Amino acid sequence: MPRLSSIFIRASLVYLVLGFTFGSLILAQKGVPFAPFIWALLPIHIEFLILGWLTQLALGVAFWILPRLTSNTPRGDERWSWATFALVNLGIAVNIAAPYAGFIWLGLLARILQAAGVAAFAIGNWQRIYPLKFSFSARQ
Repeated sequence: MPRLSSIFIRASLVYLVLGFTFGSLILAQKGVPFAPFIWALLPIHIEFLILGWLTQLALGVAFWILPRLTSNTPRGDERWSWATFALVNLGIAVNIAAPYAGFIWLGLLARILQAAGVAAFAIGNWQRIYPLKFSFSARQ
């Protein structure tokens, strides 16, 4: 398994544990009220499980399982996929901090970062799905 895939999957498992922890606190609060502020964890719980766990797990497995190229770099330019990891996690962090920072536009910035991350993954791995039929090199 490539290093980047294992990092994606490990990060997704951290988000899974955090999301389940917050979810269990919310569920416990629903059954036996002990701290009303626990309900403020609901958006974080959703963010961790959908974008932290599910999306990063899918991206990590996709990076690992997509067909390899026949060149000396079998997974193409990995910088795009590393950028995906950075942008998605930065978007999660910004989205969690947005309600506490007091800036409404931070939520939009977080979604733009996450969308840019997924777009970077598509750009970096598109050639592994649909190889180029022609070359840009000049023939002599």
